[in-house]
Amino acid sequence: MNLDNYFAMAKGIGVLATADEEGKVDLALYSKPLVIDKDTVAFVMREKHSHQNLKSNLSAAYMFIDNIAKNAGIRLFLTKTREETNQTVVAQMIKEQPQIAPPEDTGNKYLVFFNVDKTIALAGDTEPILGS
Repeated sequence: MNLDNYFAMAKGIGVLATADEEGKVDLALYSKPLVIDKDTVAFVMREKHSHQNLKSNLSAAYMFIDNIAKNAGIRLFLTKTREETNQTVVAQMIKEQPQIAPPEDTGNKYLVFFNVDKTIALAGDTEPILGS
């Protein structure tokens, strides 16, 4: 399974789910993840609910709904491993993928890394078929 190839070609919409220490869930629209390696993805995050929730609950889930066909897409079950706070590093990632954040957004951002614990298809409980 190759997440890098999948997300390079995929067009659609992503949703990140996080929960606070009490289990109160938050959902937010997110761009495609930055694929670091076969087990690691990262998201540029702003100082909002999702980022705040990850301070007390390291678990998250990401759902990507692909535009190609009905019920096409992928779900990633994630565990936060670390984050980069150096704004120069974060800005470099945004420069490489400008769709991550609009230029007018000048607030602090963080590059948050996750281990990919499990990957399944958008519909059902099967492993997705991804490009190689």
